[in-house]
Parts: sequence; C-alpha cells; structure tokens
Amino acid sequence: MRIDIITVVPDILKSPFEASILKRSIEKNIVEVHVHNLRDYTDLSYNQVDDYQFGGGAGMVLMIEPIDKCITALKKERDYDEVIYMTPDGVTLNQKIANSLSLLNNIIILCGHYKGVDQRVRDLFITKEISIGDYVLSGGELGAAVLCDTIIRLIPGVLSNETSALTDTFQDNLLAPPVYTRPAEYKGTKVPDVLLSGNFPKIEEWREDEAYKRTERLRPDLLE
Repeated sequence: MRIDIITVVPDILKSPFEASILKRSIEKNIVEVHVHNLRDYTDLSYNQVDDYQFGGGAGMVLMIEPIDKCITALKKERDYDEVIYMTPDGVTLNQKIANSLSLLNNIIILCGHYKGVDQRVRDLFITKEISIGDYVLSGGELGAAVLCDTIIRLIPGVLSNETSALTDTFQDNLLAPPVYTRPAEYKGTKVPDVLLSGNFPKIEEWREDEAYKRTERLRPDLLE
C-alpha cells in the first residue's frame, strides 16, 4: 500500500512513522508513506496557501489551487482508490472503515487546517471524509496519523502475529475481553483459573462470554 499525505505542517507527521510498528512496516516495504508539503505547490509569495473567507468571518481557508496542483501531480503518477479529507464533520472512523481501507492499494489523505479547505476541493476531489471524533484539532495531521495506524496494522505482514488484529476490540462489534500475564498471583489478586487450565475450548468460551459482558456493561450500543 502507498499512502500520500498532503499537509501544510509536515513536521508534525515525522515521529509517528519513525517508531514501532509503523516504522517497521515501512522498512519491510509493506507500506510506503509519503508526506507532501502543500506549500511546495503554490506560486504565491511567502509560499501562501491560505486566504480570507469570502463573505467575511474569522479564520483562514486553504485555497483550492495548490491542493489541485498537488493531487493532480500525484494522480499523473498512479491511480488512487480514495482521496480522503480529514475533517470533524466527516464520518466517524471505526474498525469497519479501517478494515475496508486496509484492502486498498493507493490512498491520498488531505489534512485540513485553519478553518478548513475551500468547499470546491471537497466537491471536486474528495471521495471520502473521515473524522476521528466529535472535537476540533488544530489540523488534520494527528487525525491522519491515527487513520494510518488503524489501516497499516491490519495489512498482512505488519504484525508479527497476524491473528492479533483479528481479535482486537470492535472487530466483532464487541470489546476485547480482559487479558492477563505473569505473575499468576499479585498482591492477593489471581488470574482466572480457566486461563491457567490449558483447556483451550473452555478458554475461548470464557473469552467470548467476558467480551459480551464487558460490551454490555461499557458499550451496549454496539450490541444493538
């Protein structure tokens, strides 16, 4: 998979891809992540990419021309399955969306900034709009990093144990069951006996039951 991220503040996106699972996936050539500075696609002085709103109002808006130039240049090199805009009013990211996007080959992620982008960008270029929650960030970069993490970890070969992602919270519309590791007893609290029994059918039955009970208690909406 190849992911191209368009942003006005590329430095924000350096560290997420320079550590842990995301770094290893890039080093193993499982995924390519390319960050593009939108200011490289403007001919205006001072590398200007934003301007005041028509009709007045507080806040600047990213202009359509540099975004058009960047997306057009990328599309000349390859076909893209999705052009995604990170925005608070997009569809809320969930595991189902991440699963679907992880099956694609090439995607573009556009990070909003200031008061957002000229509406014509959304009308002409964007194929999917995604939010990571009902709140506003300074820009779409952190949201883009979250989106990339949710997608990349699902690609075969990224995780050392590929079945791990299939048992994550939300994969079956259930929260994950409790997990334990050594020691088996700590300050009087013990690991459930079933997990130490070696009876794997019983263990799976316990996990399914606990996952359902936890979901019913904490996120009953997922069971509707």
